[in-house]
Amino acid sequence: MDSYDNGILLESGTNELEVVEFGVGQNKFGINVIKVKEILNPMQVTKIPHAHHSVEGIIEIRGEVVPVVDVAHALGFPTSDQPELDKFILAEFNKTKIVFHVHTVTQIHRISWENIEKPGKMYQGLETQITGVIKREGEMLLMLDFEKMVADINPESSINMDQMKTLGVRERSQKRILIAEDSAMLRAMLEETLGEAGYENVHLFEDGKEAVDHLYSVINEGKAVEDEYQLIITDIEMPRMDGHHFTKQVKEDPSMQHLPVIIFSSLITDDLRHKGEMVGANDQISKPEIVELVKKIDQLIL
Repeated sequence: MDSYDNGILLESGTNELEVVEFGVGQNKFGINVIKVKEILNPMQVTKIPHAHHSVEGIIEIRGEVVPVVDVAHALGFPTSDQPELDKFILAEFNKTKIVFHVHTVTQIHRISWENIEKPGKMYQGLETQITGVIKREGEMLLMLDFEKMVADINPESSINMDQMKTLGVRERSQKRILIAEDSAMLRAMLEETLGEAGYENVHLFEDGKEAVDHLYSVINEGKAVEDEYQLIITDIEMPRMDGHHFTKQVKEDPSMQHLPVIIFSSLITDDLRHKGEMVGANDQISKPEIVELVKKIDQLIL
């Protein structure tokens, strides 16, 4: 059993990350080391009735009951040729622990988000499951959208429209919100839920690079950024430019540093909260707490 110390977090706003490489069949994938708590050897899994077909069951880890997801099954790949050599990746995000059953775990790579490309349409149906592609030494490492995988298995773990009912009747707002989020599923859900909350003027971008380039184009046109947008919401994990680096660029530029920035991410841990504070984020909210996000928007938007 190996444990990953999240103390290896990189400097705030450097646009770098560390990725744990793992294999499923002949395919190589990556998961942000910040999500990884431990690498475990396979253990006895207790099956549960009426579980999702990609959920093998549950295991107990130091007193906690954790679900086990068969990544090969979730991706439509064959089972392992040597199951005795498989690995369990204990991960934590969205304030939830989950085990991903994979076939191999090999090494850790330190890379820049700039070197992670957005997935195109050539991945034969996997493009909806992939958030980025790392090309290195003639090989491709695919960054899986683990949040989508978990949401497909358990929709309640993602943004839930029913939560908005607790806010009651909302007035329509003409305030304009810029959102940087690489997951197409979450972009659509944010647009829908914020619209339900009265914030109908949302402008969506697929990563921090696309968003900051747009803001610079607004400035270059001679417009005041605060007239165009009144608030920014950004994810952390995004190809080309992550949310911390994006926030840092916004807050260090006199033309847009007054824009409030909310980091809305599945990775709001104590360590990551410190990084968000270091780059100047006005607040940080863990997915999928959409009601808390709306309440914070209400407070910050001018």
